Amino acid sequence: MPVWRYMELCLMHPRYGYYLSRDPLGREGDFTTAPEVSQMFGELLGLWSASIWRAIGSPETFRLIELGPGRGTMMSDALRALRVLPPLYQSLSIHLVEVNPVLREKQYATLTGVRNITWHDNIDDVPEGPAVILANEYFDVLPIHQMVRRETGWHERTVGMDANGNLYFAPAPEPTPHFEVLLPPLVRAAPLGAVFEWRPDNEIMKLATRLRDQDGAALIIDYGHLRSDAGDTFQAIARHSFADPLKNPGQADVTAHVDFQALARAAEDVGARVHGPATQGDFLKRLGVEARAAGLMAKASPEVSADVAGALKRLTDSGRGGMGSMFKVMAISDPRLTSIAGLSDQPDETEQ
Repeated sequence: MPVWRYMELCLMHPRYGYYLSRDPLGREGDFTTAPEVSQMFGELLGLWSASIWRAIGSPETFRLIELGPGRGTMMSDALRALRVLPPLYQSLSIHLVEVNPVLREKQYATLTGVRNITWHDNIDDVPEGPAVILANEYFDVLPIHQMVRRETGWHERTVGMDANGNLYFAPAPEPTPHFEVLLPPLVRAAPLGAVFEWRPDNEIMKLATRLRDQDGAALIIDYGHLRSDAGDTFQAIARHSFADPLKNPGQADVTAHVDFQALARAAEDVGARVHGPATQGDFLKRLGVEARAAGLMAKASPEVSADVAGALKRLTDSGRGGMGSMFKVMAISDPRLTSIAGLSDQPDETEQ
């Protein structure tokens, strides 16, 4: 089967899929996301959402949508920040797009008492209207196609099984016709054996079309690269360590890096405006994360202050273990929204 289908089954099989059967987050899970690192992350995204609400004219009804909301931590922190703006808070309806029943229960517990909150299996089910859409570590788990360059052309990469039941990668016997003409410029000169990954554009185009027609913005935060290029990033994470993606299917999180240039191109193709991308570290600093950390530390014990400082470093630092440069941030919006906090009128980011 092609890699995209293997990835889809590993994550979303109705009985054995990784994302339909467990809580993968936190120390006892397989990985930790930025909202679980510190309250500062969600608070700043809440205030960012408020800036969008104001920029589009402070509509009386405003939808705050989160794709893949984990345990509800980020939404809880964002809403706490938004309570300082009663007109906005009263206008909100909250929509969580989540298919994992285990995580839905945890989100319900985290957000107990929040008014106007609804869960959905798909963003297509969210009512129309002006909105902010938050997507933190969402696109990396959407299935990828992998293509391998051979002398005969670009072949779809597949997953096979040997006589002993072991899984292995192999290129499809025949090349994909005319695939060369669809390649980004940097990939056309890739050497034999190179791997190129791509995701279908339907998800980003769906978001971009909604925002183009109904007003608002989406914020996409994920690990990935700024330019479309060759490279094999298909990976598995289990117990906070890298694992073989072909071992124990359904028991580990399988992901691949996000191609932000491809996302931007698809959003612009349907008429939305793209802002960024920037690194997560730069984005959070522009939003004032350092000032927020200083404020928290000023009122805290030495032990809590040390935790806040450690969280700030992890969220913004570019060194080993830091999320600052590995994670990128991009917004898409209604084309009339020309400036967005943290991303607009900033120096171009050209690093990988």
